Order: sequence, then structure tokens, then C-alpha cells
Amino acid sequence: MIRTLTVLSVGPSVTLQDNGRPGWLAQGLSQGGAADTLALAEGRALLGQRTGAALEMAGFGGRFQASHACRIALTGAPMDARIDDGAPLAWNASHAMPAGAILQIGGVRTGSYGYLHIGGGFHGPSHSPEVGVEILGSPSAHLMAGIGRTLSAGDRLHLGEDKGGETGRTLPIDPRFDGGEIRIVPSLQTPLFSASELARLQATPFRRDPRANRMGVKMVPETGGGFAAEGQLNILSEIIVPGDIQMTGDGTPFVLLAECQTTGGYPRIGAVIPPDLPRVAQASPGSVLRFRFISREDGVAAMSRDAAHRRALPTAARPLLRDPALMSDLLSYTLISGMIDAQADPFALSGPTGARALRN
Repeated sequence: MIRTLTVLSVGPSVTLQDNGRPGWLAQGLSQGGAADTLALAEGRALLGQRTGAALEMAGFGGRFQASHACRIALTGAPMDARIDDGAPLAWNASHAMPAGAILQIGGVRTGSYGYLHIGGGFHGPSHSPEVGVEILGSPSAHLMAGIGRTLSAGDRLHLGEDKGGETGRTLPIDPRFDGGEIRIVPSLQTPLFSASELARLQATPFRRDPRANRMGVKMVPETGGGFAAEGQLNILSEIIVPGDIQMTGDGTPFVLLAECQTTGGYPRIGAVIPPDLPRVAQASPGSVLRFRFISREDGVAAMSRDAAHRRALPTAARPLLRDPALMSDLLSYTLISGMIDAQADPFALSGPTGARALRN
């Protein structure tokens, strides 16, 4: 029987996302994929999976029902979640979900994008048109390119076969949801900005504007006006990629994200390094962010450290401490460990160390 996850109700911007479609830039298609790739890696680590897509929930989740018992993991921006009418579920953790149970995921508490991962992953085309269909090597929705769509109530997503594994595992929550420092490197057009403008960029606090989507995020300076480049009206359109910081006609910076266009003519004052893009994408509206230039060498070193951190995530997962009074599945656990020999005298001593027949 096909394992499915049925969407009973859903927020306005929930899509299926993996690492996207690299390699199609020359054909006019940006990579797309998850806005927060660290959250994607965390979910895979919690479920012991190396690949797989997740449901990306922008701002609000929904209600989901599994046809079979399954393992789930919740990562990214913390959201209110519970199974049926049970206790709130720990975030950045894995959980067991019984067959027929209803997973309820509400709004974000902080950040922008939450992620729902399933043991075995989302597998193959679903019962719902345009959802889960692999196109150019990925099932990810790329709304700006007209690939896939947001989920709707009534959608049924096919699930892959879960090879099994532990639940009740957790990872520390990386503090990337309320702004902070963003490291950037010079771009080809950075020299078009004067030294004073570059210094002002780094000294200016910016607030994440509510107007943002998977294409990019607008940054509103708290002080001063826009940032002007020399000869900016004569710049020819050229290739742009996620992380580029474009200055629009009024000098307002936009940080490009996963579904950005592939060419653009606005001047680029710099580029956010990939390890810091999740912090930009996840910043709550109104969060304060600051840019800091680093060298390309330091940027490459930061990327190497980030890659090593992601590789180590499976070994960083730890058991989730839960309150027994709130555990609806308490009786499914082995509460007494050890081995008992029914033929042995429990008070007899055996062996040179005097160990009892009843051992822990």
C-alpha cells in the first residue's frame, strides 16, 4: 500500500523543496531549492537520511495526516506544533507520528521558514498534479519559473519507504532567526562605490522589510539615504546569483535568494557568503542586520568550516529529554533495561567479580 501524507489544511506558501537544480543558469533557470539549506541538512541528520526533500512552510504550516506510522523532523524557524491534541513538540528534533494521527503546525514564533521532514522522504509524483514531479533532477517547486506550485488542502503526497531509525533526537538550534551580522565579499561592481559609501554600508543597521519572498529580501536602512554607484545608469545586465546585493534605483539594497532572476542590471555592492544566506532568509520582519566585508580568502575559509559543520550534524544529534507526564507514547518505551535469567538464583554471586545474575 502506498504511504501518503494528506494535507487537511495548509498555509498560503508551503512548497516541496530540496537542494534545487544547479547547473541550469545558462539556460535561464536559477537553482532554487530550500531558502534555508542548513535547516534541510539538520532534518536529514535527525532522520539519518543523506538526501530528500522537505515541506518548506513560509510563516505558517497546516494540518497533515499520515496514512502509516512514520518518523518526522521539524527544523528551521520554530513553529507551534503538536500531534493530535498532545503536548507541543520540541523543535529541531525528530518525533514518532502514529498512523492516522494529525500533525498540526501553526505560525512561526521567530524567523520565516519552518521545515517538515519525513522518514523515507517524499517520493515520486503525488496524487496531486504538479506536486512532487521530478523536473530537471529535482521535485522542488520553483514558483518564479512556473515549476510546481504551493500545496493546497486535499493534496496527498507519496512517501518513500523509511529504513527506520531512532526518534527523539535533537540538535542545538542555530541562532539565525533574529538578524545579526552578515558577512559579505566584494563583487565585480564593488569598486563602483566610493570608499565612504562602502564604509557607510558597514556602519548602517538595516531592518528586514516585510516585503520579501523566495526571490529576495529588501533591506531598509535605519539611518541615511540610498547607496549610489558611479555610472550606475550605464551598467549592462549580466549574470546574478543568490547572495548578490543589488542596489535599486533609489539605492535600497536587496539581497537575492534562491529563486532570484538569472540576469540583472542594478549595481551590486557585494555578495553575502553562502553560510550567512540562511540568516538573511530567516530574519524575522523588522530584524536588524549589519553587513561586514571580509576577504575572499576568509569567505572560502568560512565556507569550508560551514561544510564541515554540516557533515558533522549526524553525530551532533543528542537524545531529546522529555517529561514523562506529557508523553502520550510512554508505554511504547522499554522502561526497564537489563537481562534476567529465569533459571538463576537472583541472590547468587557468580564469576570472579561477584556480579549478580540480574544485570543492568
